[in-house]
Amino acid sequence: MSTSTLNMSNFEATITGEGITLVDFWAEWCGPCKMFAPIFEATAVENPDATFAKVDTQAEQELATSLGIMSIPTLMIFRDGIQLFSQPGALPKSALDDLLRQVRELDMEVIRKELATESVSEDA
Repeated sequence: MSTSTLNMSNFEATITGEGITLVDFWAEWCGPCKMFAPIFEATAVENPDATFAKVDTQAEQELATSLGIMSIPTLMIFRDGIQLFSQPGALPKSALDDLLRQVRELDMEVIRKELATESVSEDA
């Protein structure tokens, strides 16, 4: 299986791991979710170095609510435990591939420094 299923008990451990994690928030009744699912699955097969996971928002309402999921599908992307992307709506394959390329090319040291600077600014 190319994607894993996330729930309240394994979500945090999965997204805080090292590497890239893409999370698709979906529901069985959602038409756009059904259109996006094969794109997400195909991209998962093509990118075995990244973690692809799904959250069924019907089964995991508490998790979806805690993350502020208001529309589905919603895609979140994390790298090394840092959320880099969150957007509702089904993406075409080319857009998902481009997002993954951009996340791979990020210098995470620069991102960590920016986050640390923002944190210090907020504390002041």
